[in-house]
Parts: sequence; structure tokens; C-alpha cells
Amino acid sequence: MESQTTHEHSHHQILKDLEAWFHKLYLKVPFHLPTSVKEFIVRFGPWITLVLILLALPALLAVFAIGGVALPFAAMSGQVHWGGMFIVNMALSIATLVLEAIALPYLFKKQIKGWNFMFYAVLVSAIGSILSMNLGGLVIGTAISLYILFEIKSYYK
Repeated sequence: MESQTTHEHSHHQILKDLEAWFHKLYLKVPFHLPTSVKEFIVRFGPWITLVLILLALPALLAVFAIGGVALPFAAMSGQVHWGGMFIVNMALSIATLVLEAIALPYLFKKQIKGWNFMFYAVLVSAIGSILSMNLGGLVIGTAISLYILFEIKSYYK
């Protein structure tokens, strides 16, 4: 039991260290959003996130269904790696959506727990970009997401 607690603590510490590292990078950014824009994001961001989740669900289900049909054909043609990457990317996409959904009630209440879950969702999405070799999504998408998150962090307690 003690090793499990220590193991959980080390994961928590890694996430805290990663957050601190990104925060140091953020502090070096020479430009920041106006207060009115930050307040807009904090006020309407949860609603926008909710709409995007609702729009992503049917698309994700459709991709999952199409992939399920295509997987056996990919395996028969020797493209086994395609199926494995498809499953990993689907799992990471679902994990990202779940983390964002978990974040929503806390974001509406302006609680730091919601900000943390959104941070975790960005990290999971970044892992998906790395694994699928999507360097544009990794660099641009992750950078913009982290920039916005750190811009509004002070609004969450």
C-alpha cells in the first residue's frame, strides 16, 4: 500500500513539475491578452467547450465505426501498425473528451480543479499528436492551448 501511495505521489509531482515548467515558459511570453478577452474566455469558455464536446461526440463515434469496419481489411493487407495506431489515437481522443467533460462543472464554478483537468486534456492531446507524428498539431495546437490556459489561470481558485 505504501508503494502505491508513493507511486501516485510521484505521478502527481511529475504533473506539478510539468505545469511549473510550462508556467516558466509562459512567463517569458512578451504579449498577453487584454483583461476583457481573458474574462470573456473564463465566462464563455465552458459553454464553448460543452458545444465542442457535443459536436465531437458524433464525429468520434463515426470515425470509431468506420475504423472498426476498416481494421480487419487493414490487418489482411498487412497494415497491422495502422490498426494499432488507430486504437491508440481513439483512446487518447476519448480520454481528452472525458477530461474536458470532467472539467466542465468546475470551470463553470471557476474552480482550479477544472483548470487542472483542462491542462491534463491538453497534455493527453499533445501525446496523441506526438504518437501520430502530427507536429503541426503538437506545436501550434498545444502552444495555443497552453498559452490560453495560463492566461486565464489566475481566474480559477
